[in-house]
Amino acid sequence: MEKIIYRKRPTHRRRRNAGVGAIIGRVILVFFTVLIAVVATLFISLKMICGSTSPAAKTTFVTTILETGQLKLLANLLVPSDEIQKIVDNNTMASLDSDVDTSLISIKDNSGSSDPSDNTEPIEIKEISGRTFYGTLMIVKDPSKVSLASIYPWRETGVTLDALVNDSGSVAGINGGLYNSGNNSGGRPYGIVVKDGEIQLNDPQSFTGLVLIGFDSNNVLQIVDVDGMTPAQTEALIHDMNIRDAVTFQEEASDKNNHFVKLVINGVARELNGAGSGLNPRTCIGQRADGAVLMLVTDGRGKSGHLGASASDLISVMEEYGAVNAANLDGGSSSCMYYGGEYLMTSVTFYYSNNSWRMPVAFVVKE
Repeated sequence: MEKIIYRKRPTHRRRRNAGVGAIIGRVILVFFTVLIAVVATLFISLKMICGSTSPAAKTTFVTTILETGQLKLLANLLVPSDEIQKIVDNNTMASLDSDVDTSLISIKDNSGSSDPSDNTEPIEIKEISGRTFYGTLMIVKDPSKVSLASIYPWRETGVTLDALVNDSGSVAGINGGLYNSGNNSGGRPYGIVVKDGEIQLNDPQSFTGLVLIGFDSNNVLQIVDVDGMTPAQTEALIHDMNIRDAVTFQEEASDKNNHFVKLVINGVARELNGAGSGLNPRTCIGQRADGAVLMLVTDGRGKSGHLGASASDLISVMEEYGAVNAANLDGGSSSCMYYGGEYLMTSVTFYYSNNSWRMPVAFVVKE
């Protein structure tokens, strides 16, 4: 009979494998320990902020967090609902019901300036610093150069801002209106989109409080309430007003502090009750009396140590630079600005800190 010999696995190999497993186990244990410690510290810090020690800090936290898409839950976890409502009620904005008066905008030559002696560059870049934010202001002298770029027909996945700018043969751009930003998909806008006079999307009833923001055929920035309108009514409005390029953003109706649009109408700044809004990254667009277009993007949410800009901050910058009309656009992680082959302002999201989120449309500037 054949003798069967059993060989033992070398002891040193077993010990080595056991040693590797132990190291991996320790690394995992340390990782989760640190993670739990960070989460616990953050939660305790937020509880302290939302306590009675600093009402101002609590107000800033609640108004800021209510403007986010995914983190509103935190406010409800840390602050009683009746207290949230009280904070919201004490930090609201007065309505601006006037239509844009086009006679206040005078565009007299192709440079976009009514002053023939104005020899400044067609696009100017200004650095803006506030107490809680850093921003970049782009001044486009000729409003006819500002239009909309889109990926129409819509799909599930959008593109970054630099792609929208470069693919449209433009030199600059900022993000625009509402879109599906979940999981950074970004392929489908919401509300209304008009490009070169063509209606690419007409769904005004998808959200309450929608406001149309864009340019008519005379290159005047129009800011128009379309809340409650039917698609037929918005189609007629777009044709009657000769809207050439536009998007929509939302004046939130449920908590009044989630979204806001109108900043300045016919030279009249929006009145604020309390802080008016929280602190977040922002994108807004305005127009001076000479037709020049003002595009402002700010940082926030911890980027460079900044919390972000408030509605009051945006109004102050727009007024300082002569805006007759101005509107807030989509902000938060979507806020970004691209010019001359580089990002001047990028998304505040860590994973996209060197570019932008994917999006379906953008306001762009032609050469």
